[in-house]
Amino acid sequence: MVAQGGSAHAPLRKTTRRALTATFYDLHDDFRAPGHWEPGDPRGLDDEVVGGVWMFTAGHPVSVDGPMHIPNEARRAPLDFSLAGAGLTPVVHPRVAAVFERLAPDDVQLLPVNIEGQWEPYFLLVATRLIRCVDEAACLEVHRYGPGDGLPARVGQYRSVQGLRIDPAKVGRARVFRPWGWPVTLVVSEVVKEALEKERVTGARFTPVTDTRH
Repeated sequence: MVAQGGSAHAPLRKTTRRALTATFYDLHDDFRAPGHWEPGDPRGLDDEVVGGVWMFTAGHPVSVDGPMHIPNEARRAPLDFSLAGAGLTPVVHPRVAAVFERLAPDDVQLLPVNIEGQWEPYFLLVATRLIRCVDEAACLEVHRYGPGDGLPARVGQYRSVQGLRIDPAKVGRARVFRPWGWPVTLVVSEVVKEALEKERVTGARFTPVTDTRH
C-alpha cells in the first residue's frame, strides 16, 4: 500500500540512479602475490629497450617494428598480470588478453611479447584512451605542474595525486583508459574487474577510483 500523497515509483527511481552510476578501479600489480616478479622493459631484436619509458602507457595506440621480448634470466614463472620496467607497462597472460579483447576491443591494443623461458606468447596491454576525468575535489590531494617547474610540456598535468577519484560522468562508454594528466594509472570498469576475478587472474589488485557505496 502506498501512503496518500506518496509515489509508488520513487524508490525505483532512486535505485535506478544508483545502478546507472558506473564504478571504476585502478588496476595495478599486487606485490603481495605469491610468485610476484618484476619484469624488465620490453626489448626488440637488437636487445635494446623499445621506445621511450612511457611509450606503452601514454594512453594512445602505438606502432612497433618487429617482435619484442622480455628478459627472464631467472626463468621465473610469470603471473597473469604484471607491470614491466620503469614505464610500468602491463604484461598479461593470453587468458587476460582474451578478457580485454572481448569486453573492451575499442579501448585497448594487445601487442605480442615473448617472455624468455615461456612457450606461449604474452601480451603488452596498451590502453588507447586518455580521458579528462580526474575529480580534483574528490581526491585527497592533487598537485599540478606549473610554469616554474621547468617542464613546459607538462604544465597543467598532475605532479602528484593522492586518493585518486574520477568523475564517471566524463568517461562515456570506455571500459579501459588512462586519466589525462595522470596516465600512470590504468583504470578499468567494474565489468572488466569482475571478469578478471572470475578468471582468477594472478598478480592483479583493484583499488576503487569512484564511490563504491550503494
